[in-house]
Amino acid sequence: MKIAFTSSTGEMIDQHFGMAKSFQVWEVGPEEAHFLETLEVGEHGLDEEDKISARAKALSDCAIVYTMQIGGPAAAKLVAHKIHPMKTTTEVSLKETVERLQEVLKGNPPPWLRKAMNKGTATPFDEE
Repeated sequence: MKIAFTSSTGEMIDQHFGMAKSFQVWEVGPEEAHFLETLEVGEHGLDEEDKISARAKALSDCAIVYTMQIGGPAAAKLVAHKIHPMKTTTEVSLKETVERLQEVLKGNPPPWLRKAMNKGTATPFDEE
């Protein structure tokens, strides 16, 4: 699954969702994880709503966005796009976060994470 991280250096999750100038996008699975791209984001309008909408749209391929801080309206916008927001509240290592996620994926992930892992794949219930 694709996961986006707010990071100024690619080393630490250290940015607020609304202030990040770019997102580090990784493909993360139980056995493998690798960096895919740096997704640059522009200003996209003058008001906060336009900025949040543009970021959510740019991240639409991602199942999770890991960020240091995110406001309620931005988190709701991500959820509406079927992107799960994760908040750290302090700076944490991006690599260690990926490794922890992989450990959870190898075991019995919680329902929200199983759902995120299946983002973009149809289920029998979706077709009815």
